[in-house]
Amino acid sequence: MPAMTSANQSSLADAIIQALRSVLGADKTNLHEPSFNGNEWIYLKECLDSTFVSSVGSYVDRFEKELATFTGARHAVAVVNGTAALHLALLLAGVKEGDEVLVPALTFIATANAVAYCKAVPHFVDSNQHTLGVDAGALRAWLQRTCEIRDGHCLNRQSGRIIRALVPMHTFGHPADIEALLTLADDYHLALVEDAAESLGSYKDGRHTGTIGLLGVLSFNGNKTITTGGGGAILTNDSNLARMAKHLSTTAKIPHAWQYSHDAVGYNYRMPNLNAALGCAQLEQLPGLLASKRRLYEKYRSAFAGLAGVQLFHEPPGCHSNYWLQTLVLDADMAAERDAILQATNAAGLMTRPVWTLAHQQLPYRHCPAMPLPVAESLASRIINIPSSAFLGGMDLS
Repeated sequence: MPAMTSANQSSLADAIIQALRSVLGADKTNLHEPSFNGNEWIYLKECLDSTFVSSVGSYVDRFEKELATFTGARHAVAVVNGTAALHLALLLAGVKEGDEVLVPALTFIATANAVAYCKAVPHFVDSNQHTLGVDAGALRAWLQRTCEIRDGHCLNRQSGRIIRALVPMHTFGHPADIEALLTLADDYHLALVEDAAESLGSYKDGRHTGTIGLLGVLSFNGNKTITTGGGGAILTNDSNLARMAKHLSTTAKIPHAWQYSHDAVGYNYRMPNLNAALGCAQLEQLPGLLASKRRLYEKYRSAFAGLAGVQLFHEPPGCHSNYWLQTLVLDADMAAERDAILQATNAAGLMTRPVWTLAHQQLPYRHCPAMPLPVAESLASRIINIPSSAFLGGMDLS
């Protein structure tokens, strides 16, 4: 195909800006902002008045119970952030020093960091263009070529290390093909830990993300669908794992009225009551926030319909996505125009962002094992996230 001219580049960028403006209006618009329209001030004041602002308090217990109820998980354990949640989840899944853990190359670096915290090695795998998550078929073919089952473990013949776990990530809130990945994990003796940091309110065949594997993790960072400021949670249906998650996240302190005895290397990872108070108020509004984000998707779908060279990403079949970040994917022959579009939209006051630099290209992880990554590398060159705050869809505050 002939190279794009500067006029063609400008035409595509202008068309995208026009489509965005038709939805967002003329105001400067950020990528994602939290919405505080409920009982946040009331609950925070109650928390402050109680003086229980740290990791002990009624709001932590309430937040965990309500989060478990919403997701359908048997247990939810609230912690300080999503990375801490994933670190603990991997430890609870049996990841040991020197193991390998399969993680997508197309993910925020925290996924790989949590593996490194365990003194394990990330092993990067490719994505599926229809889900943006781990490609189960391509990964199975890779494991068939490079691994063997020995003594009940998946052994990487190339490195000699045990591959202990698989961590699919539900990218931008869109569920990965989790059933196929769960079957793959069973076949290769892998613990499956779902990185559902972005997907609170997303479902695959009626099951909430983060509740299908052995453990799942959520994030409540300031840019997520609901926020506790900083915060995260571990989801599991295993009561023993939930008990250990709470124990290890509370410095492994043995309960006692006054003694300070600890029976393991623990972590100061418990969510403070102050953050949980904010989370309780946010959870009350979650159904409305999700409905608003879906309305925003529908507005964007109309605005971008028929625009050549770019597609608005749609939830995969059988999935109900929270549409955390609305996502444009440029056609392959338009990939070279990504940066020009980013520059033009941001200059127009419309905050847009590319996807994260792929994890295997990050300096700390360039030495790590990786399967061929053609889809992840292609997607990384073509993805543009566009303004996605829930209030942009029109909040129903009644």
